[in-house]
Amino acid sequence: MKIIISDLDHDSHQIEKDVLGAAGFDFDLLQCKTEDDLIAQAKGANIVINQYAPFTERVFAALPEVKQIIRYGVGVNNVDLAAATKAGVQVCNVPDYGMNEVSDHALAMTLAVVRKIVPMNASTKSGTWDYAIAKPIRRQSEMTVGVIGLGRIGRLYAKKMNALGFKVLGQDLFYVPSAADGTDYITAASVDEIILGADIIATFCPLTPDTKHMLDADAFARMKDGVVIVNTSRGGIIDEDALAAALTSGKVSGAGLDTTEIEPLPMESPLRGIESCLITPHMAWYSEDAARELKRKVAEEAVRFARGQAVNWPVNKL
Repeated sequence: MKIIISDLDHDSHQIEKDVLGAAGFDFDLLQCKTEDDLIAQAKGANIVINQYAPFTERVFAALPEVKQIIRYGVGVNNVDLAAATKAGVQVCNVPDYGMNEVSDHALAMTLAVVRKIVPMNASTKSGTWDYAIAKPIRRQSEMTVGVIGLGRIGRLYAKKMNALGFKVLGQDLFYVPSAADGTDYITAASVDEIILGADIIATFCPLTPDTKHMLDADAFARMKDGVVIVNTSRGGIIDEDALAAALTSGKVSGAGLDTTEIEPLPMESPLRGIESCLITPHMAWYSEDAARELKRKVAEEAVRFARGQAVNWPVNKL
């Protein structure tokens, strides 16, 4: 089978080369950015290891030899899953490589916003020595965090927040907290119950038509005054204009965003000028250890498929 990497912005692809080479496979490294790039450059490929390049119905129609796509990461929103399934293409991801990193990043953002670390650091370094500027700050054991999406990462975040004393509400379409799983400290709730009752709302769900702008102006209006918002999953889940308005009015006291609807976040975005909104460049997944694990696992998944073996992380059912 012909294997390609459709696009990659990492410093090195040596790990992929080592894994594929040890299994007897070669590959081509491309740098496709658009549908047209894929159609022109990926002809004849059977297995595609993919970072950002868009696989649409048009691309699948033009590349009938493609039989598998493996995403660098968890999200697959750049792949039209319905079109892939119709074309008989197995789509895979790597859902477990950065679980601790993302949950830790979400935790760090939550605590930084709740404890007002960033503005107080700036204030203190500028010469002001006054804790009262940070008022109000609440005790963690008196606060409730609502976790939307109880997949691997959401459950890890919930576990860590619970260990720090927060009460935890959790919503998921496919998972119910239970004593058997050791997650009975999570109170099952609907999205609406979280919107109405949580002091902190953290999202760990995929971007789908149902979750796009799930947190919009109406949702912010129904939240508690002073709510904190954290998103390390996918941009687009939050209506950023509505969030900016809610932050400016004080309805939302602070936010931590690792993902935005357009990346990089446009310079004209009002979120850039709001001190209480922390923004990082889609880096929650990153540690040196996680990066190595991701690269190894995408290559190993390609080898399994090429050898006719069952894949570990299928996203769609053929």
